[in-house]
Amino acid sequence: MRIDIVTIFPEYFGVLDVSLLGRAREDGILEVAVHDLRDFTHDRHRTVDDKPYGGGAGMVMKPEPWGEALDAILDAAAAPKSAAPESTTEADAPAADTGPIVIFPSPAGEVFTQAMARELSHADHIVFGCGRYEGIDQRVFEYAGSRASVRLVSLGDYVLNGGEVAVMAMIEAIGRLIPGVIGNPESLVEESHEDGLLEYPSYTKPALWRDYEVPPVLTNGNHGAIATWRRAQQLERTRRVRPDLLPPA
Repeated sequence: MRIDIVTIFPEYFGVLDVSLLGRAREDGILEVAVHDLRDFTHDRHRTVDDKPYGGGAGMVMKPEPWGEALDAILDAAAAPKSAAPESTTEADAPAADTGPIVIFPSPAGEVFTQAMARELSHADHIVFGCGRYEGIDQRVFEYAGSRASVRLVSLGDYVLNGGEVAVMAMIEAIGRLIPGVIGNPESLVEESHEDGLLEYPSYTKPALWRDYEVPPVLTNGNHGAIATWRRAQQLERTRRVRPDLLPPA
């Protein structure tokens, strides 16, 4: 997967060099490029914002730097690729490129979920646009939509100072679902939200720690009983913490 990030704080994404995502980049599973929006300005102050039409507090990000940044990224993505070897068979051919998806974090967008993360993990190319101030000129979204699939996405019902935190969260959630990023893919199956429920509690050695004991069912080797217990714990935790995830009675 190719990920491009447009931001006025490129140094924010140095964290992508560490942990599992850093290793995925080293292994060539994940390709990430970070672009400074100010590189697409043409004044000595490298201005990316201006006062909003109609008045109001704060500043709005100007459309032209965004337009030039998106053009550079999407034009490069649309450039002809080198021809595949003639010996490639239909069965061996890679899946068709679905085209870039441009995602703008926005409190006005659809809520990011595990299901969306899994959907996006199959994309070939995602472009993230990190807004700041009072947001991005609306025409940027409309222009981007004329060139690619565009989605406005929210992490939840709250407001952040900028899109960088949201983009990092989305990249982590999406990236770990890409085959080869997580060492044991089976560990992804029983996580919270994968089956619509929250994950069951986990324990490790020692069996007794500071007078707190591991539930005996987990130490008796009866895998059927363990599976039943874990399912019951999922349902109870979901009912207690996130009852909205349960189907109507």
